[in-house]
Amino acid sequence: MIKLLLVLLASFSFSYAHADAAKVKDLLQKKYPQLGQIEETHKANMLGLYEVVAQGQLFYTDEQARYLISGNIYDLKTMSNLTEERSRKLFAIDFDSLPFDLAIKRVKGNGKRKMAYFSDPNCGFCKKLENELKSVDNVTLYLFMLSIFQGSDKKVEGVWCSKDQVKAWDNLMLNNVSPPVGTCNAPTAKLMALSEKLNINGTPALFFADGILVSGFRPAAILEKSLNAN
Repeated sequence: MIKLLLVLLASFSFSYAHADAAKVKDLLQKKYPQLGQIEETHKANMLGLYEVVAQGQLFYTDEQARYLISGNIYDLKTMSNLTEERSRKLFAIDFDSLPFDLAIKRVKGNGKRKMAYFSDPNCGFCKKLENELKSVDNVTLYLFMLSIFQGSDKKVEGVWCSKDQVKAWDNLMLNNVSPPVGTCNAPTAKLMALSEKLNINGTPALFFADGILVSGFRPAAILEKSLNAN
């Protein structure tokens, strides 16, 4: 009987929280149409706030939908950025939905584990990442080349147009040997548009099988841990 009561209470709490979030969403949408389409609202479980997902960003509001807060909330006890952690989960993608025809594929060992990453040929930390990836085995890597830095577009085109794209990329990133001038049309614009769609603001940017975006360089030990977790 006690177990049944606990289940009923938990169910009621979930339904009530869901109803509250829906009410907040409705209030925001009606009172502030200039916000555009509000995709989701959730109770934040801190400070009495509600999460608001709109325009590809995470905001916060109060129960009356009077204030809209933009910015990061930190837990000073753990020194963790709660907004960033939550955003990574909220904006996680379906890994298998990535347009792999725009990527350079490399299979190492049995290839069972998966990682997609966005890299720029003129990015120093991207070159450090390639050095770390040399010691990571049993993984399928999908490389999406971006042209953020000046002069990167020519290098991207050269790698893309090479007969052996993987070798050309390795020579560029590990040996500083630029590929010959490209003689084909690399999907540079599509790759940049994809990075914007995925809210990638810099390189390197990594996606593991769980679809959560991980920004910045990671050493081999951390890469292994993330790959094994997925």
